[in-house]
Amino acid sequence: MTTSVKNNFLPPSIISNLQDVLTSRKGGGDEQSKSSSPPSSSDQDCSKPVVLVTNADGIDAPGLTFLVEALVRQGQYNVHVCAPQSDKSVSGHSVTFCETLAVTSAEINGATAYEVSGTPADCVSLALSGALFSWSKPALVISGINRGSSCGHQMFYSGSVAGAREALICGVPSLSISLNWKKDESRESDFKDAVEVCLPLLHAAIRDVEKGAFPKSCSLNIEIPTSPSTNKGFKVTRQSFWRSVPTWQAVSANRAGHFMSNQQSLGMQLAQLSRDASAAGAARRVNTQKKNVEIESVGVAGKPDSGRAVKKFFRLEFLDKELEDMDEDLDCRALKNGFVAITPLCLSSHVEPETQASASDWIATATVSEQ
Repeated sequence: MTTSVKNNFLPPSIISNLQDVLTSRKGGGDEQSKSSSPPSSSDQDCSKPVVLVTNADGIDAPGLTFLVEALVRQGQYNVHVCAPQSDKSVSGHSVTFCETLAVTSAEINGATAYEVSGTPADCVSLALSGALFSWSKPALVISGINRGSSCGHQMFYSGSVAGAREALICGVPSLSISLNWKKDESRESDFKDAVEVCLPLLHAAIRDVEKGAFPKSCSLNIEIPTSPSTNKGFKVTRQSFWRSVPTWQAVSANRAGHFMSNQQSLGMQLAQLSRDASAAGAARRVNTQKKNVEIESVGVAGKPDSGRAVKKFFRLEFLDKELEDMDEDLDCRALKNGFVAITPLCLSSHVEPETQASASDWIATATVSEQ
């Protein structure tokens, strides 16, 4: 396995440590990879680094399960889990405000685990608040391993990246990890291979956090190719402008009801909205005495009759599009070419000087003309 350090934003120490780990694993001399009996949560050694794991796919997702089992099996860390109880894959950095979250203990052998009725950002924020766990803060927050790529502009939608970003906001080093899952091609066992691929990087990260050598003020987004076991090595990349194409599909009332009944998280949200509906709002609806008209067509419905509301149903899907010509060091291109793409992400949005100058000129002109 090769490691590319072109346009490297990582300190030389972490690359050196990573290469040492990879070399030892290739030679089969890594004693850490040997199986051992996982410690129970009650027997955890307080001297071990604390690792917090979350995700966006939900606490029962195989990516999280395999990752936590591997970390526990190493016997080097106190592993804690705080993850959504259901799938929150495209939740972005949304948080639950002015509503009560339910937190329930979960059974993950060797780890202290909780499932939360909220988003990945909720989970990390709660875990780091001191209200749930006894430790002050973990050595590292890992969000993943999640199903599907988070390259390019998909990062803005990604609940997985948001979990790591929330940790960064709180001043805790973090990583987000995704597997480039392909329908009809990928298998659940690919998550096991993905864990084996990224474990050396996780060990190096935790070790360098303790040494103070881990990259400051950034989170690392790790994208693992569709076939993890045949990857071409680690490659430091930049975020691209690529994204899947959002497509809104009109659906019938019957299909909408079917979708809703099969979406646990949406059902919970609807139930919560129903419980929280105000008496004033209910009275207002009664007074208007409007009848809902369900329309299945995507065409123009025309102006509804007076006193009649029009209701339509739509469903969002994302369609992959072909990659355009782009630099080899961009995340989606490197991933497509079989590399494990590692992209440093910062909290500040960098604005190019020419963009700043253009915006400044426009603002000056617009404000003068309005005076």
